[in-house]
Amino acid sequence: MAGVARTIATNTEVDLTAALEFARTRHRMLLITYRGDGSAQASPVTGGVDADGRIVISTYPERAKTRNARRRAEVSVVVVSDEWNGPWLQIDGRCEVIDLPEAAEALVDYYRAIAGEHPDWDE
Repeated sequence: MAGVARTIATNTEVDLTAALEFARTRHRMLLITYRGDGSAQASPVTGGVDADGRIVISTYPERAKTRNARRRAEVSVVVVSDEWNGPWLQIDGRCEVIDLPEAAEALVDYYRAIAGEHPDWDE
């Protein structure tokens, strides 16, 4: 196509600090888990980065992504920008599924990572 500028997507490797800084300001994510047959399952989720530098995502115990993560802890999280054509980041690693009531403190961290301080935590 003459006269049309071509752009090519590129991959840029970043260290963990840069990856977490990128993820701290973006909360739209795709969580990739693996079904029992080994095939990938992508789930759109909202997430954040907690004070310990962990990607945190809240979901329900009966969801397929939760069952998949319990069975196989290797997951990927794709953090996307608000703009569809904006930068994105993939982080691969192992997850931990925490259930209530043990998850109560983690849910507070999750809320803070996404929305900041709650006006009334007792609520």
